Amino acid sequence: MPIQNSPYHAFAALLTNNGHNVSPAELHGLLLGRSCAGAGFDADSWLADAKELFQSENEISDNVRNALIGLQEMVKGELTGDDMTVVLLLPSDDASLTDRAAALGEWCQGFLSGFGLNYRGVDLSTEGQEVLQDLAAIAQVQDALEESDDGENDYMEVMEYLRVAPLLLFTETKKTAEPAPAKPSLH
Repeated sequence: MPIQNSPYHAFAALLTNNGHNVSPAELHGLLLGRSCAGAGFDADSWLADAKELFQSENEISDNVRNALIGLQEMVKGELTGDDMTVVLLLPSDDASLTDRAAALGEWCQGFLSGFGLNYRGVDLSTEGQEVLQDLAAIAQVQDALEESDDGENDYMEVMEYLRVAPLLLFTETKKTAEPAPAKPSLH
């Protein structure tokens, strides 16, 4: 079955085999949320946040650590690159719409958690606030998608939105973190 070969399934198996009962979608959402909130790309703080999500006292195994750092490198490249889109870590199209919609909701919850725990900037623009409200709404409607062509279309539209929405927040929080250039005085 091709579903077994998806990056999502591989990541889920890695997490489960290491005793972490966490959805890869929620983990990826957490990483993107914290990155968009200005947490930076320090591996140790990301690993600490991931460990908190795992709710585990145990050390993170090397293979999980390497996968988490690899995931962070991928996200860093997407957020700081030129191609203006993010690849979401979600189940492949072979999975049922119900499973994909649930993962989409988990992704949104993870994103909101990561963003909320790390955002220290000033007030967001109206657009930025709307993105966060949209994510909160998407996290709630995951059960509303039904196995149908309309359900598939709705899912694809939401996915497309989520591939660009984080970039808006990342760009906005980066602006508030950078000091404004000094203006020459007119004396």
